[in-house]
Amino acid sequence: MCPGAPPRLDHRTAFDDAPVADRLRARRLLVKARFLGGTVGYVLADDLALYANAFLRPLKLLTATQRTVLDAVRALGLASPVVIKEETGLLRKEVMPALQRLQQAFLVYEDQRDSGWERGWCEFADEWPDVSVGEEHCQEAAARVLLRFLEAHVFATSEQMKCWSAFPVRRLAQLLSDLESDGRIAPTVVEGLGEGWTAGDGHPLPERRPPPCVLMLDKNDMLVRSHSAELKRRFGGMEVLEYLLIDGAFRGAVLGHWGFGPYDVDDIVVELPARERKARKREVLKAVEWRYRPPGHPILRYAGETL
Repeated sequence: MCPGAPPRLDHRTAFDDAPVADRLRARRLLVKARFLGGTVGYVLADDLALYANAFLRPLKLLTATQRTVLDAVRALGLASPVVIKEETGLLRKEVMPALQRLQQAFLVYEDQRDSGWERGWCEFADEWPDVSVGEEHCQEAAARVLLRFLEAHVFATSEQMKCWSAFPVRRLAQLLSDLESDGRIAPTVVEGLGEGWTAGDGHPLPERRPPPCVLMLDKNDMLVRSHSAELKRRFGGMEVLEYLLIDGAFRGAVLGHWGFGPYDVDDIVVELPARERKARKREVLKAVEWRYRPPGHPILRYAGETL
């Protein structure tokens, strides 16, 4: 996915969701900010206060560069990085990190309504006067966001919640303790998955097997992010483009060197018994060809064998 592209709900809708996201973004009903440890993401405008407070990274003391950039944004109103650069005399490599750190503190807002490269930046409080952001709101907001994640994920280990949220270990432990004390989550053991947590009072989870299917998931997908530590242990050292969810579990990876222009898929790793790996070759290739196909992205190998 290219920078500036609208967010996607890959494999979660029965229609092409990108045009819908584009329309919502243009109307400012879907807004861009930095969450999850400072990474770029989108939330509904109605949820901006909740997620801003949950993932707020306050700035106790601004650096000289951050102060210069913030003062320029306040003076200019709505300005691109090029204009800020010209106004301050700073280099672009100084302006952009300052803007991004100020964005994580919700002091500035990046007004991205389309996929254009030059977006305007403005003071967050001016643009969203009804959104109150402060450290006094952070812990309860984080607890509510973590509960939403757990409801969507159904069951998650502490490691998975840490990977997804990027909350520090001590903060996460306190959040889990508070949520358990309030009866909003319960410790749960799932055979084959280990110890973790579920939302609610910990009733046994229904035993449901997903239908056989192969899905290719981007590295920013919620499920990939929550399993990132496990995936790194299994596929570390490989140059992974995307991961393969096979029959409800991560059992493969698409390898290659990502670039803005045309590039190859070097190999497709599939962690299945040899006979099943061969029998499902067409199914796996079809899942990968959903995004990678000639002439831009030829697939060179499958399970190490040249195609």
